[in-house]
Amino acid sequence: MVRYDKSTAQRGEQYIEDRRRAGGSRGKMAGGVVGGGGLIGIIIAIIVALTGGGGGSGFDIGAAGFDTGAGPVSQQIDDPAAPVVDPQAETREYMAALMADIQDTWSEYFERAGIDYTETKLVLFTDAVQTGCGNASAGVGPFYCPAPGDNKVYIDLTFYDELATRFQAPGDFAQAYVIAHEIGHHIQSITGISDKVRQAQQEDPNNANEYSVRLELQADCLAGVWGFSANQRTTADGKPILEAGDIDEGLRAAQAVGDDSIQSQAGMSINPDTWTHGSAESRAKWFREGFTTGDPEKCDTFAASEV
Repeated sequence: MVRYDKSTAQRGEQYIEDRRRAGGSRGKMAGGVVGGGGLIGIIIAIIVALTGGGGGSGFDIGAAGFDTGAGPVSQQIDDPAAPVVDPQAETREYMAALMADIQDTWSEYFERAGIDYTETKLVLFTDAVQTGCGNASAGVGPFYCPAPGDNKVYIDLTFYDELATRFQAPGDFAQAYVIAHEIGHHIQSITGISDKVRQAQQEDPNNANEYSVRLELQADCLAGVWGFSANQRTTADGKPILEAGDIDEGLRAAQAVGDDSIQSQAGMSINPDTWTHGSAESRAKWFREGFTTGDPEKCDTFAASEV
């Protein structure tokens, strides 16, 4: 169980952008289509490792891919008489608390490294959303858009139902792992790691998937770094933020979204050549690396001989 103070959730509201069709909104909906420290060390190490290549989008497209075509986005018709009902209110509050806590962690790391941290936001949507990276449907799963002027994390909260049922990875820390992973992509984006990986993929297309896997595994490790930080703190009333068993929830979630797990679940043959996010074993391994060390320098997946 991940505990949080109400004050943290309230402070985290500034990092939530709610574009849901329902939930905290009034009215009926009408369909429509609308168009120097450890951190510095790892950045330098990764850039050196990618000399002659570089970059990755940092854009977590999920197993289903990313739809850059037009997608349906609902428009709201206001009905002042309709009551405000949000069946996802508790999850929304939890997301706000997570956003505040995760960004506090990275702001502190960046400050120690002498670098300004650029905060991000979490966009909540229903079914489809318009982003700086194009239009996306909920089918792509949670993702981060690194486009200039965007740099936000996106999620349809119903994904958590799928995570618990289809992927058999329930729990609030499993949910936290998802958000922390996407903010890991934000860290990669604002430090230039993503651009270096993208460049490498363009210059060495035969190994584009390999670069993608290493980028994703690094985001898993960075999610673990946040978990390490959270595990050191308590709430205002002195209770630990994390409880025994939370790490297991995170590991199960990391394993559940491994490429081999997804292929197996879909009845497909296991084909590492098609992987873009990494195996279940690798995803759990790198999340655990971040969680046990709390050190971003240990997240240099690009220097590892094997991931």
